[in-house]
Order: sequence, then C-alpha cells, then structure tokens
Amino acid sequence: MSNVSYYTAEGLKRLRDELKQLKDVERIKASRAIAEARDKGDLSENAEYDAAKEAQGMLEMRIAKLEDTMAGARLIDESQLDASKALVLSKVKIKNQSNGMELDYLLVADGEADLAAGKISVNSPIGKGLLGKSVGDIAEIQVPNGILKFEIMNISR
Repeated sequence: MSNVSYYTAEGLKRLRDELKQLKDVERIKASRAIAEARDKGDLSENAEYDAAKEAQGMLEMRIAKLEDTMAGARLIDESQLDASKALVLSKVKIKNQSNGMELDYLLVADGEADLAAGKISVNSPIGKGLLGKSVGDIAEIQVPNGILKFEIMNISR
C-alpha cells in the first residue's frame, strides 16, 4: 500500500522524468553490461557478471521505489491552500527565540526537500513543528539537542 504524499507540479515532473530515464535508458545499459560480461566466459568465476547483475538488482529496486512513490503522489492545488496557516508550500519566516536569528523556509514534500535552497520537508522535525501554526504562534520543536522555540513571523504562498 502506497503512502500518499503531495508534490508541486515541478516535483512531480522530476519524479516522472527520473522514472522514465531509469526505465528507458538505464535498464538498457544494465542489460548490455550483463550481456557483455556473459560473453566473457565462465559465469561461476566472472566478477564482472556478478557486479552487473547486482547493479541491475539495485536499479530495479530504485524503479520499484519510484513507482510506489508515484502511485501515492498527488498534485497540490495551490489555490485551495489556506494562507493563514503553515501548510505544505507555505513560505514561513521564523525567529529562533533563543538567539533571535530569523530563517525563511518553504515547506515541501519529502522528495522536494533541499535545505541549501531553503526547502524543508513537512515530515522533518522543524517542518512538523511548523505545520498548522499561524503568524504569532510559538512552535516548540523537539530536536536532538533539546527543544527549540520558533516564533512564526510571516506566512505566504
């Protein structure tokens, strides 16, 4: 049974493109590598054949995982999102209560998270702590070092 996860149009397209690349290009490469290794003789002592078969198995596992993800993927209708609360696709400005540092994050689905770009997963500890909060709320978030308190400064789309 697939878990439902929500994606932007861009994130969903990236998943589809990766799956297409793996099925249409990488599968063919893996088959060729196995055929070339098989042509080199005795399979019982052929490390190249074993490596090619293992690589093919890893590729098929990745394809199966992506297909499972795609089965549960849903496109987010941004027009239906409530801008008064922190939800997936919300741009949230938060202020760390202990040091006064202000941070800007875009809350996204797991597959689209990229901390360097300021995109955090709604399933991360901070993402979970921010979900459903409104401007002025204090989010208390349990992290490995203790509890962090963030004030919600702004929410936008």
